[in-house]
Amino acid sequence: MLQLKSLTKGITGIIPGGVSVIDFAIVAETDQISAKEILNVLVANKIGSFEGEIINFTQGDKLMAALFAIKQGVPIEEVSTFLNWRDFEGIVAEILQSKDFSIIRNLILKKPRMEIDVIGVNHGIALLIDCKHWKRLSQSALREIVRKQIERVKHYVEKTKDVKAVPAIVTLYQEELSFIDKVPIIPILQFSSFVDEFYGNLDELKTIET
Repeated sequence: MLQLKSLTKGITGIIPGGVSVIDFAIVAETDQISAKEILNVLVANKIGSFEGEIINFTQGDKLMAALFAIKQGVPIEEVSTFLNWRDFEGIVAEILQSKDFSIIRNLILKKPRMEIDVIGVNHGIALLIDCKHWKRLSQSALREIVRKQIERVKHYVEKTKDVKAVPAIVTLYQEELSFIDKVPIIPILQFSSFVDEFYGNLDELKTIET
C-alpha cells in the first residue's frame, strides 16, 4: 500500500503537460518504482492520464491530488506546503471553464485598485470569486471577506456594461456551503455541484446589476 508520505511528496511532481516517470521521480525526490506507484494511484483516481511512459496533467490536477491526499488522511497543513494560490485558483477556473463559462483570472480594477481572483461569465451573468486558500477562517473574518468581495463586485459592475454579477467565496477549509448576506461561501469540493445548480438558485444569491 502506498504510504501517505510518498503520496504527499508526489504532489510536487505534478506539472501541467507531459511528464515522464523519470522526471516525476526527480521532482518528487523519490525512486522510479515509487514514482510509478504514485502515478498509478493518481491515474486510478482520475488525476492525470498515461500515454505510454508519459503522464499528462492538467492545470487543476495538482490541487486535485492535494484534495485526494487530504481525503486519505494527510493533514491539510502538511499538504498546503506543496501548493500555492495559483494552484487553487487554477482548479476554480478549470471547473468554470468545463461548464462553458468564459474565464478571467486576476482582473485588476482601478480607482480604487482592486483585484478579483476568478471571474466566470455565462448567459450575461458574472460569478466573481475570491479564493481563500489555506487559513481556517472565523465567522468574523469571513464576514469581512464577504464585505470586501461585495465592494469589488460593485466596482466591477460600475466598470462593466449590461451585467448581473454574483459575489462568491471559495475556500478549502469550509466543510459545508454557507451564506453571509446571501453571498455563498463554497467548499472547493462542492464547487462543481454549486456551479451546476447556479442558475436555478439565483434568487437565493446576492446579485449586483448595472
